[in-house]
Amino acid sequence: MMKYVLQKRKTILFLSALLLAVFIGFWFVVPRPLISSPYSTIVETENGELLGARIADDGQWRFPEQDSLPSKFESCLLNFEDQYFYSHPGINPVSLARAFKQNIRAKKIVSGGSTITMQLCRIARSGKARSYYNKLIEAVWALNLELRLSKKDILLKYCANAPFGGNVVGLEAASWRYFNRSPFDLSWSETATLAVLPNAPSLIYPGRRDSLLLQKRNRLLHKLLEKKEIDSLTYKLSLLEPIPSKVYDLPSTAYHLVEQVAKKHKGERVKVTIEKQIQKETAKIVERFHSNLKSNHINNAAALVLEVRTGNVLAYVGNVSDLRDEENGNHVDIVHAPRSTGSILKPFLYAALMESGDLSPGMLVPDIPSRYGGFTPLNFDHGYDGAVRTDEALARSLNIPAVRMLQKYGVEAFYDFLKKTGMTGLSYPAGHYGLSLILGGAECTLWDLSGMYASMARILLQYEEQDGFYSFQQFSPPSWKVRDTPSKSKENLYPRLRAASVYLTLNALLNVKRPANEAGWESFASARKIAWKTGTSFGFRDAWAVGITKDYVVAVWAGNADGEGRSGLTGSSVAAPIMFDIFGILPQSEWFAYPVEEMQSVTVCAQSGYRPSMFCEKVDTIHLPFGTKIKTCPWHQRIHLDQSKQFRVTSACMNPSEMVHQSWFVLPPVMEYYYKQKHPLYNPLPPFKEGCAAESAPMEWIYPREMNHVFIPTQLDGTPGKVLFELAHQQNDVVVYWYLDESYVGETRNVHKMPLDPQIGRHKLYLVDEEGNQLVKFFTVEGNQ
Repeated sequence: MMKYVLQKRKTILFLSALLLAVFIGFWFVVPRPLISSPYSTIVETENGELLGARIADDGQWRFPEQDSLPSKFESCLLNFEDQYFYSHPGINPVSLARAFKQNIRAKKIVSGGSTITMQLCRIARSGKARSYYNKLIEAVWALNLELRLSKKDILLKYCANAPFGGNVVGLEAASWRYFNRSPFDLSWSETATLAVLPNAPSLIYPGRRDSLLLQKRNRLLHKLLEKKEIDSLTYKLSLLEPIPSKVYDLPSTAYHLVEQVAKKHKGERVKVTIEKQIQKETAKIVERFHSNLKSNHINNAAALVLEVRTGNVLAYVGNVSDLRDEENGNHVDIVHAPRSTGSILKPFLYAALMESGDLSPGMLVPDIPSRYGGFTPLNFDHGYDGAVRTDEALARSLNIPAVRMLQKYGVEAFYDFLKKTGMTGLSYPAGHYGLSLILGGAECTLWDLSGMYASMARILLQYEEQDGFYSFQQFSPPSWKVRDTPSKSKENLYPRLRAASVYLTLNALLNVKRPANEAGWESFASARKIAWKTGTSFGFRDAWAVGITKDYVVAVWAGNADGEGRSGLTGSSVAAPIMFDIFGILPQSEWFAYPVEEMQSVTVCAQSGYRPSMFCEKVDTIHLPFGTKIKTCPWHQRIHLDQSKQFRVTSACMNPSEMVHQSWFVLPPVMEYYYKQKHPLYNPLPPFKEGCAAESAPMEWIYPREMNHVFIPTQLDGTPGKVLFELAHQQNDVVVYWYLDESYVGETRNVHKMPLDPQIGRHKLYLVDEEGNQLVKFFTVEGNQ
């Protein structure tokens, strides 16, 4: 008896283990994931509009699975393929029996009897021959899927992976390839056409056996009519619709952005922040200007439109759209190509100096010939103002004042500032760029630049909307991917730039002179305020323009992808017109709110923009950011005149009690030399009265100025030329006598320029004016250059 009980227990254990093994085998027989075929990369707007796609690695157009299915297609598919889909457990015994009977009679396989679930399993087991053995495996897999997945999931997977003829896989790909529309936008006739294709995709599809395809579609439409899925009018109209006659190319609204998405999210469906209409209009504008620019062999252009509030990219034109023109690099995505910055970084230096408290908008900065070691900056027009307001220097994009301001702020400090603002192209140490950093010595991408400007504008929005608090990272790159929630960093709660500094910077950029087609914009009540800046790289290789409003940033680059320079390729003449036309398609924006809580009233000298000294008679009250530390005016001094006020005097020639004491605005000789040419109201110092000695030399070198080593230029015919020495004198119509190595070489009056050809070696240049003022310069001639 005991032996029988033990034997029974063993049998039960064996059967239990066997059943468990069968169950485990059944549960895990179907691979996970079910289908591992690669998907196409799909790029669409936030509301689902298709912008572009890239084919899957296996050469098939196979869109990633969607989360919903058009009700029309579901109705057509189930009526044609599997009308009992929602009631069977994955297999339909009646259909299988009927198919088996038909195959026996025909002595070949003429019907499969497969449900949609079984067809999905056959797709997952791609390449398997149609046989009773494989049909059995598909049935087992189908039962497994029905236990694991919902009916909706099964249907979605089938519709995403069913073949539709040629290299078209899945409903969505078929809808775009055959009808150039989303499957949700198809008619009943078009939907029925697609529903019958997976039944025999290798035999019939648009362009192959269209008559048979038409018959199948019409039979399905008649069935839909019988089941009252459609009415008689819809049925009659659907029969009149033709079968698609061609295969469409997929949309390519943002070619270069789709390329970027494909690199980072290959085989995924990605929603991007692009506004389709803005994208199309921006691309049209770039193309329209390019058609004119290419006559000057300017072959490439790119543009970005950003929303200030979010940093989202609303339009992304990476290059001109004619991809057939391979010679001109139209495939190159200029948005992410490092290019020389030209002057486009100057507003960031201005803002940084404003933030540090070392700058005021009306402060005069020297604009004179300057040399820093081997670096000699020049203004674009090769002219000089002598002295210029900092806000005007920024608006006019003067190079020499910018270099002087960078020297004041510090190359290392500005280099660090640019890195923190998001400029990723600074791959060398600060010393590698030196002072040329502000004039295009470094490279930046349109992507980084647009993000930097948008972030700066966003500081003003944060100030306005958050009552002066800055709650997250100030500078962040643009974003083209739709995010579920805005990304906010807890780092850097204390801002690097306050709203006050940004406001004064953008306010200066409002005064940049607009292109000819924008002339007189201030006269129109509807004119929008746009703070904007251009840049032109050395050799006319890169033309930049960036514009800022409260809502948008538009950034444009134009040039040649291969770096070839072209005469006339400047930011103001080429890139700026494109930028302003793009702003023309965008909604109007109000201007930023004035950040009054961050401003303090400061009294400044009316002429110099510095804090007034005891000799400044005219002052202004302006608003500057709290913590300003601008220095006292260095250019007002007390002078002593005779009773006629025509001559200066000293105590050596006149009793102090008889003198007339007066405040005077006096620039150094070189600054004065250029300043008075553009400012007729500037009043130079009166000359000294005869017999009164000058207190300081009224002469100053223009060239050579800081340098003590000069080179003899080589002329076009190869012979040595001459070095042009230049002098500034505070007095007009004065004679200056020139001596080289104690030998008299000539005299000058009014304009003091002297061409000399000294020999290689060390020399002494001695100058004396008719009043006895002297100036000495020692220099060394290095040879020809």
